[in-house]
Amino acid sequence: MHGMRIIKEKTLVEFCKLQKYKQAESSVKSWIYEVRYSDWDNAQDLKQKYGNASILTSKRVVFNMKGNDFRLIVDIEFKLKLVFVVWFGSHSENDQINAKTIRYEE
Repeated sequence: MHGMRIIKEKTLVEFCKLQKYKQAESSVKSWIYEVRYSDWDNAQDLKQKYGNASILTSKRVVFNMKGNDFRLIVDIEFKLKLVFVVWFGSHSENDQINAKTIRYEE
């Protein structure tokens, strides 16, 4: 089994070293580990593992991290087995954005 590849994983890990996101670090690292060893063909496969994930579109998914204190928004190309990190932040920061339309910015 090959699993999913996470694009911008290093950026996400670095982000979690910032003081305001430090509480989410272990949750994010666990998520990364689990995703690397997952083999999702579609959103239904993902939902079996992450029942509280929100499927916004055919590609856009929001994961609740650390008991919903933080949110992780990703785009998933199921056929290519790629997970693109789009946005990460606290629940309150999430209220300031549009999860369906936000784009990753370098």
